[in-house]
Amino acid sequence: MKMSPKALALALMIIFVSFTGGECYGELQMGFYRGKCGFLDVETIVASVVKAKFFGDPTIAAALIRMQFHDCFVNGCDASILLDGSSSEKTAPPNLSVRGYDVIDAVKDQVEKFCPGVVSCADIISMATRDVVFLSGGGKYNVQTGRRDGFVSLASNVDLPSPTLSVAESIAAFARKGLTDTDMVYLLGGHTVGVTHCSIFQDRLYNFQNTGRPDPTMDPWLVKSLRLRCPQNSTGSNIVNLDQNPLSSFIVDNSFYRQILAHRGVLQIDQELALDPLTSSTVSTIARGFDFGTRFGEAMVKLGAVEVLTGTDGEIRKSCRAINSPKF
Repeated sequence: MKMSPKALALALMIIFVSFTGGECYGELQMGFYRGKCGFLDVETIVASVVKAKFFGDPTIAAALIRMQFHDCFVNGCDASILLDGSSSEKTAPPNLSVRGYDVIDAVKDQVEKFCPGVVSCADIISMATRDVVFLSGGGKYNVQTGRRDGFVSLASNVDLPSPTLSVAESIAAFARKGLTDTDMVYLLGGHTVGVTHCSIFQDRLYNFQNTGRPDPTMDPWLVKSLRLRCPQNSTGSNIVNLDQNPLSSFIVDNSFYRQILAHRGVLQIDQELALDPLTSSTVSTIARGFDFGTRFGEAMVKLGAVEVLTGTDGEIRKSCRAINSPKF
């Protein structure tokens, strides 16, 4: 029996997915790069570079989680945050402290050696973030690949949820990206390994909402501790861990949620998660549970699928820092 070219292509895709154990999620796919880099496994190449970088500096876990969030919330997960330029997303105030670009560059250099023009920078962000989450004690979640890189990166497009937003406002911001309130609570759990500058929350220590007093929802002992780290008349450049459990500040776990239940949230939005009726029950469930690694991974997968470019859209950049030269 003869098959049409379209039917034959569909049959081959089904065989490929069945053989590789791949799963399709929208236009992204598990195992997208299998067989596309000779006998080498792209994800193994990525993991080896990331592992070496992580053991040199474990704080890259927080950096890459933040990078993926900042990338996906602006134009979708298209690696637009990686592009250099005088007015690119990198230059927007919320992104000035984003780091981890060297990790992405190192991974890109390695995959280009073995299979040039195959692996997108957008996929590298997702795979590298997955790997540092695992190395930091989180679950090993599977990442769908097949993203392509975008052409546009403008600081004027950067509109990220502020840490001073209310819970309702934050839920609305995440909903605009197709993410639920539960997704939001889990994704903000990335703060389990996160840090922030004193300037971002200093008002909570000294003059909350122009009252001349600290935020009454913050544990008084934490106020005293943070004031030592963030003096009132300082520049606010010192860094503070968002998970105030010193035994867990570099581990991806649910300690962060137990801290905010104890009124030890550093950022206003973090503390509000535990207090607002819209999210408090979810926070309590996570704090008591044992599946944070799995559920956080699921939320990261949903984040990584926001407004992606696939198929013939976008491109596969040769360098993650610049779009490819136009062909004439």
